[in-house]
Amino acid sequence: MHVIVVGCGRVGSDVARNLAIAGHDVVVIDRKAEAFRRLGDDFSGRTAVGVGFDRELLAASGINEQSAVAAVTSGDNSNILIARVAKETFGASHVVARIYDPRRASIYERLGIATVATVAWTSERVLRHLLFAGTTPDWIDPSAKFTMVERRVTAEAAGSSVANVEAATSGRVALLHRFGETSIPAGTALLQEDDQIHVIVAAGRSEVLDQFLQHPEGGR
Repeated sequence: MHVIVVGCGRVGSDVARNLAIAGHDVVVIDRKAEAFRRLGDDFSGRTAVGVGFDRELLAASGINEQSAVAAVTSGDNSNILIARVAKETFGASHVVARIYDPRRASIYERLGIATVATVAWTSERVLRHLLFAGTTPDWIDPSAKFTMVERRVTAEAAGSSVANVEAATSGRVALLHRFGETSIPAGTALLQEDDQIHVIVAAGRSEVLDQFLQHPEGGR
C-alpha cells in the first residue's frame, strides 16, 4: 500500500517506520527537514518538506485513490484540511486525522474522515485505521479461545446488517462507532461505510470477518 504520513513527530515517525518495515511504500511530509531525524538512518521510505495540504506536493508524493493518508501534525485545523484534501480532491481510500479536541470528532466523521482523539491516540490505532486488517486483536480472553478485533466497514459491506456479520463470522458485534457516538447495536442495525465495529470472534476467525467485509454477498 502507498501511504503518506503528514507530520513527523513521535506518532508520525513511529507509524512511518512500522509501515516501511512491513513493506509498504511510505512518504513522510513535514514542514521541518530536521524532523526526519526521528525516522532513523535505516528508514526505507521517502521524505518531503512542505505542508501536507499542498495539492502539488501531495500529487508529487504519489497520492491516488488507493493511497492511505495519516494527518498527524500538531494542529487540528491542519490535520482536517489535509484529510479533506486527500479524500475530496484525490479520493484517497483510507484517511485518518489526529484530533486534539474530541468534541470535533463527530463533525469530521460526518465528512467521512476517521478521527481519534489525542487521549486515545497511539501509533497502533493509526495503523488500524490505515490498514484494512489489523495485526493485533483488541482483546484476547484468558483461555485464548476468543478475540475482539476492530474493523472499518468497507463500501462493499455497507448496507449489511449486524446480524449478517454475526451469521457470517459466528461472532458478536459488541460495539458500533459512528459519527463520534458508540453504541451496542441491535442485530437489525444496518452498517454504513466507515463505521467502526468491534467484533468478538473465535480465535483464528478474524480472517473470515475480513473476507465478509470485502465480499459480503454470500453473508446477506
